[in-house]
Amino acid sequence: MDNQLSGEIKDRLNMAKKIVIVSHVRPDGDAIGSLLGLGLALRDADKSVQMILADGVPSSFKYLEGSELIKKEPKGDHDTFITVDCADFKRVGKAFENFGQPDINIDHHKTNEKFGKLNLIEAEEVATAAILTTYLPAWGMKITKPIAAALLTGIITDTLGFRTSNTTPEALRQSATLMETGVDMPEIYMRALVRKTFPAARYWGAGLSNMQSKNGIVWGTLTVADRKAAGYGGNDDADLINMISSIDGNKVGMVFVEQNDNHVKISWRALEAGVDVSQVAKHFKGGGHAAAAGADIEGGLSEVQTEVLKKTREMLSL
Repeated sequence: MDNQLSGEIKDRLNMAKKIVIVSHVRPDGDAIGSLLGLGLALRDADKSVQMILADGVPSSFKYLEGSELIKKEPKGDHDTFITVDCADFKRVGKAFENFGQPDINIDHHKTNEKFGKLNLIEAEEVATAAILTTYLPAWGMKITKPIAAALLTGIITDTLGFRTSNTTPEALRQSATLMETGVDMPEIYMRALVRKTFPAARYWGAGLSNMQSKNGIVWGTLTVADRKAAGYGGNDDADLINMISSIDGNKVGMVFVEQNDNHVKISWRALEAGVDVSQVAKHFKGGGHAAAAGADIEGGLSEVQTEVLKKTREMLSL
């Protein structure tokens, strides 16, 4: 723990009255869990808090208590601006383009650009939610059951249920501490990682049917037409990357997701120890961790896929 930085953040939070907290577009479990965990803790401390996600809360996480408080854009004034689980300020969404420099930036991505006035970046942690699990008590905030459920969601999802290579004994101890509030971890695990809607399952089918493997890379492709045919309402991969990451015999797993606006979203997963996919994502102005990273690239699906596969092979010597 960085005691000096922790003290500065605690002082800043104590002075704050009207707080805006935001995480990245196309939010995952850690973005939602970190946002909700910190936001609820600050509300319990009698602060006025706006929790913002430009793309809203995916249906699979709406069971979390307090998720209905998360809005798509801020309203009114504020005196404190916080980002969580966001390595690149541009990924918070267009509503914040002229919002000014964040007062506090809390994250665990090794590619974080340290764009805040106070930057709590701990890349060795498995999730931003894990950072908050450690620091919230140090900032004088109690971790209640709803807060614990949010934070545990972040840890479980970013470790794929404690299966990623960066899972540590400390992450398990943190999870045990959160469970002691009465949180049902098996239920969170099932909802966050296992259960799928019927449209999501059909969407997976499209991605798995065209899956390819070559030179140590296994990848799936999801088009806008696939989403429409499946009736899937999101613009993400419905966590198909987790399924692809379980396929044996490869070094890197990838998913390409075509977007409506001539963009392609790419997710990378390192399937072998020692492989750092964050460097490839950073080349394409994305970010992440050694084991998991992503980027959003302008261009048509075919051209983007060709270029990204080529660069991934080159940079990782595959």
